[in-house]
Amino acid sequence: MSSDAKKSRGIGTMGAAAVLTAVLLSIVQVKVTRPMLLAERFLAGAGWVEIALLSAYAGWMTSRVLDVRKSALWRRRLWGLFSLVFFLQLAIGLAGIERFLMTGALHIPVPAMIVAGPVYRGSGLFMPILFTITVVIVGPAWCSYLCYIGAWDSGLAHLRKRPMALPKWRRWSRVAILALVVCVALVLRWVGLHGTIAAGFGIVFGFVGVAIMVMWSRKTGSMTHCLSYCPMGWIATVMGKLSPFRVRIAIGCDHCGACTHFCRYDALSMDDIRKRRPGWSCTLCGDCFRACHGKFLEYRVFGLRGDRARSVFIVVVVALHATFLGVARI
Repeated sequence: MSSDAKKSRGIGTMGAAAVLTAVLLSIVQVKVTRPMLLAERFLAGAGWVEIALLSAYAGWMTSRVLDVRKSALWRRRLWGLFSLVFFLQLAIGLAGIERFLMTGALHIPVPAMIVAGPVYRGSGLFMPILFTITVVIVGPAWCSYLCYIGAWDSGLAHLRKRPMALPKWRRWSRVAILALVVCVALVLRWVGLHGTIAAGFGIVFGFVGVAIMVMWSRKTGSMTHCLSYCPMGWIATVMGKLSPFRVRIAIGCDHCGACTHFCRYDALSMDDIRKRRPGWSCTLCGDCFRACHGKFLEYRVFGLRGDRARSVFIVVVVALHATFLGVARI
């Protein structure tokens, strides 16, 4: 492809991300009775200005993530930005400016509470529905682009240059933890314990997760919290099979193993490479693409592959990221 054609495709991809972001946020602005866009909460009509800014941001960020050589760096930056904005809004809201909060009915900002909260309360399906829709669209990429906690695990894991393989039991630990979380939530609901006590369980669960990041992710260089502790990561992986996006290894791969050293999700062992597909724990992050000099690693979607499929994926996931920046708060 000529340089002019590449430039044209890049501009088109940026425009697509901006338009998709504008459409998604406009639906929120028009259809939701209670203002969800932060600017709209402070000044009527200002939500449209926020939509314009976030759409422009999505186009700009898409241009950065498109560069395979730097996509891993920019993915971590946009992910970290979302986490920062999410928790900063929570802190400001708790400090007394309640417009930074969603409804005032707080839940603990731990991903496992997406399941545990509704099970305990018997209501409150906004977060489970948002999670489900997102996972059906981009699959387990929710874990590597859109989770407000995962960015912490990533930051600590990257303190080690190369990731280590994790024990095989971690593949099932999240299933056991998911069952435990649901059972505890049901018991707390059945016993009728006050919400404050239930919140205490959630806080303890969250602090254990942070301890795992600090003590294990930092040591191994792998996303140990996401891979061995977070039940939502397991759910995203299972439900992610409904998403049309896949990562595959094309014919011609010589099994050099270079990509293995770039995968923080323990999804590119030699066995995985020989099967020409990442392991079950792959989150479609795409960090491994820059390691493959033959460009055998590729996204696939609806018959598209290679650069075209990658462009479609980046447009969708960055647009969702920008949309989450506009609406995701507690």
